[in-house]
Amino acid sequence: MSKKKLIVNADDFGQSPGINSGIIKAHEQGIVTSASLMVRYPAAAAAADYARNNNKLGIGLHIDLGEWIFVEGDWKPLYEVVSINNIKAVEYEITQQLNSFYKLMGRNPTHIDSHQHVHKREYLRPVFLELAGNLNIPLRHYSEQVMYCGSFYGQLENSSPFHEAIFVNGLKNIISGLAVGITELACHPGLIDDIRTMYRIERGIEVDTLCDPSIRQAIADTHIELCNFKDINI
Repeated sequence: MSKKKLIVNADDFGQSPGINSGIIKAHEQGIVTSASLMVRYPAAAAAADYARNNNKLGIGLHIDLGEWIFVEGDWKPLYEVVSINNIKAVEYEITQQLNSFYKLMGRNPTHIDSHQHVHKREYLRPVFLELAGNLNIPLRHYSEQVMYCGSFYGQLENSSPFHEAIFVNGLKNIISGLAVGITELACHPGLIDDIRTMYRIERGIEVDTLCDPSIRQAIADTHIELCNFKDINI
């Protein structure tokens, strides 16, 4: 493959009305082509309703097992859906979330990823790989067809601000450095601060950047094709 293709995937779709609004704006006025649906929240129904009526936005499943925040030099749980050390509980919860996705969307997800990349944990990875294999869809980080780029993120590993990465010039630098093939660029847009999480003010900055006209022009100038997971053959 000699072309460069870019999937711009917005995580956390359905987590809150503010996140929904940010993702929808970044899709309609910006470069977002795909989103990952969090099915456990009340706003998931509105997110799914939008997705069913807007087929250009690909929708995958953002499996949510918990969220951890950096406090006083250590990562502590903000919430835990199930104990991630209990494999049977994790398997059951993943099945429940997949079933909820079916009920909301009426079809399979286009891809799978997880909140805070919990699927990358060595002892959980086989569970996620088996699910993705059974559905014949990509699992973030582990697809031979799709490379993953997580550089568009406004915090460092210890949750301190790193807004340069999500300003317009930061995204242009990412775009200019994309490799040949298909790349998934993760993003986290949102318009209203209506959730308790460590990644909050950065969401609005992301919306502004993703919708900046010069970003779309940079993509055109580098002959990158925007697409989503529906457009690729696994």
